[in-house]
Amino acid sequence: MPRTKAAAPEKRLTDVELELMSILWTLGGEGASVAEVIAQLPSERTLAYTSVSTIVRILESKGFVASRRQGRGHLYSPVLTRSEYEARAVRDVVNRVFQGVPVAMVRQLIEHVQMTDDDVRELRKLVGRIKDRK
Repeated sequence: MPRTKAAAPEKRLTDVELELMSILWTLGGEGASVAEVIAQLPSERTLAYTSVSTIVRILESKGFVASRRQGRGHLYSPVLTRSEYEARAVRDVVNRVFQGVPVAMVRQLIEHVQMTDDDVRELRKLVGRIKDRK
């Protein structure tokens, strides 16, 4: 049975933790070994086996990853989905950076991030869905 702890809403991932979580999200399935995670790193990214193992165990202690024993090692699986983490991270940024005002963040995105025509169409659809809910 996987060992797990509930991830606290305040906990955020460091850059390297997010990099490894992205690999675990991509691999999905029944979990991945440290060796499988390392195999998915870009060739120019050199992280030692022990470093990846330590970081994955930190992710487990923070409640982002669950592990289960398989043979002499462990398999690691995400406790929350990428979408759940993205939502948590956005709420955190809105609260910490934009004083809890989501429109301030959206304004900055619109004014300072290059968007394609497809992005703009998608934004319009999303705003339409918000209007329909009210």
